Amino acid sequence: MKVAIVHYWLVGMRGGEKVIEALCEMYPQADIYTHVYVPEMVSERIRRHRVIPTFINRLPRAARMYKTYLPLMPLALEQLDLRDYDLIISSESGPAKGIIAPSSAVHVCYCHTPMRYIWNMYHDYRADAGLLARCMMPTLTHYLRMWDVASAARVDSFVANSATVADRIRRYYGAASTVIYPPVDTEAFSTAASSEIGEYYLMAGELVSYKRPDLAVQAFNELKMKLVVIGGGEMLGELRRLAGPTVSVLGPQPFDVLKEHYARCRALIFPGEEDFGMVPVEAMASGRPVVAFGRGGAKETVAKGHTGVFFEKQTVEAVIKAVRSLAHMDINSERIAAHARQFGREQFFRKMRTHIDSLLAQRSDAAEPKLASI
Repeated sequence: MKVAIVHYWLVGMRGGEKVIEALCEMYPQADIYTHVYVPEMVSERIRRHRVIPTFINRLPRAARMYKTYLPLMPLALEQLDLRDYDLIISSESGPAKGIIAPSSAVHVCYCHTPMRYIWNMYHDYRADAGLLARCMMPTLTHYLRMWDVASAARVDSFVANSATVADRIRRYYGAASTVIYPPVDTEAFSTAASSEIGEYYLMAGELVSYKRPDLAVQAFNELKMKLVVIGGGEMLGELRRLAGPTVSVLGPQPFDVLKEHYARCRALIFPGEEDFGMVPVEAMASGRPVVAFGRGGAKETVAKGHTGVFFEKQTVEAVIKAVRSLAHMDINSERIAAHARQFGREQFFRKMRTHIDSLLAQRSDAAEPKLASI
């Protein structure tokens, strides 16, 4: 069986790319198509595959400025010749599902979220954009929305990474979907003895505005409690300027450093609304509770009062109140880690194989010639 995996861009290793790694493990023969490919920024497992970029990859400064070429990506996807493939899996968060699949192939879209910059977070992105981008966005995003909805009809089956995303798929595309949580490598993390737990809290992940890392920094400035921030992104410099004496902004760190901080922190602070959110699951796999904004994927992964607590408004005061409420929670590291294991890699492999095999069987049955009745 010939398999193609279509991913929006391969310029780093975040949640979407971890899903691609898992798909590569499921289908070692797969070819990968993407708009922009920076080999040194992705894992060795992905690099083993034949990776074919679209023409976007050849445009000036594409490795850094790929998002500025968003209006050209629908055209780039439709130029891909996928006639030889039996199974096509698109990984959607940026434009990926809009390929033209042959009628004989099965096209499954694993949707991390419909493009947030043209749908649910459009007004947030426009408010943060520069003057020129703010002026151009209404027209460009109107065109992209029409194409995005039209291209949804080219998908045979949507798989959503959470019930939150399944609701967006229904709202924006009018399509049903199957929820299969992304693969979190829960076995890569371990718990620490109670005597090894430090006096600091942790925030980890990409430091971008919609994840609201500024809320955590401001809250811990006021609490005068220790917070360690791990991650890179466009807000790194701003957070370092904002950080008070009790907040340490470490920037990007190797996995071993992150793993140690997960295991030894008092709790993870998760102030943004995520589609699923692998970071809280990784923290829980390390036996640590989560203080999370009560929206999005965190509501599906964090068990209130057992593995963490929620705050309902994205305000400094709400974060402070939630952090203080942890003192009333019975924190059991082994119980928290056991809860996290239900989101491990095996559930992803098992459910994805079952779902895809069912679609392939249906397509095969439909292709069987029917004998005419006499």
